[in-house]
Parts: sequence; C-alpha cells; structure tokens
Amino acid sequence: MSDFFEFAQHNWLLFLALFAILGLLAGSELLRKLRGVRTVSAAEALRLINDQDAWVVDIREGSDYREGHIPQARHIPFASLKERMGELAKAGDKPIILYCRSGATSQSACALLQKNGIAQSYSLNGGLSAWADAHLPVSRKKA
Repeated sequence: MSDFFEFAQHNWLLFLALFAILGLLAGSELLRKLRGVRTVSAAEALRLINDQDAWVVDIREGSDYREGHIPQARHIPFASLKERMGELAKAGDKPIILYCRSGATSQSACALLQKNGIAQSYSLNGGLSAWADAHLPVSRKKA
C-alpha cells in the first residue's frame, strides 16, 4: 500500500487528471438526470420506431446529414430547433427520438423539447455512432 502512495505522490498530476475526468463524467450524468432527459439505446430506439411509430429527428448540420442518417429521419438542425418546434408538436403522442453524432447535443435538444411541452422525447445514447455500431441501417438518400 505504501508503494501506491509513493506512486501517487510522484504522479500527482496524473491522479489530478483522473479525478477531473471522473468528476466531469459524473457531472454530465447528474446534469442529464436533473434535466429529466431520457436516453435510449439503439435497440430501444428501434423498438420505439417499430412499435410506436416514433419520429426520428437528426439535429446535425446539413453536410453531416447528407453523409449518412437513420432512414426516414427528419432533418432539423439544432440551430433551428426553436423555430421549427411546431413541426415536432405535430407528432402528438408519438415518441420523438433525437440524435446527433455522439449523443451530447441531442440531450440538450431533448431538454429544449421538454421545456416546450413535448414530453415524449428521447436522446439516442451514443448518437449515430451507436446506431451504426449496432449494425442498423444508415441511409445516404435525402429524406
């Protein structure tokens, strides 16, 4: 045990970085829970799409959308989400699954939707990367 403390003393900067990263990870998860954002895995998203006819919304920029997106995904960039909130309200009781590249921006978008009265919104955990990693289809056609 004394070897560990000696190692920690000699590498204090390494341990400081470790605790900073752990704090950021925990803080991010805590913030998500405080916002009330619900996340779904790629498999859960697919189930919502198939069983409840969920809307899928890609909030990335246009060039990213054209490079590949979930089939039948509506494209509403994050920057214009507030102005186009009326389009999403037309979903009614259907769930809305938002996604970006990695899942971070879509969590902010979900919080925005919930703040505007759209309660059935979900963030795709891991974003399009997780969707592709689950070997689910990615379309390169315009929707």
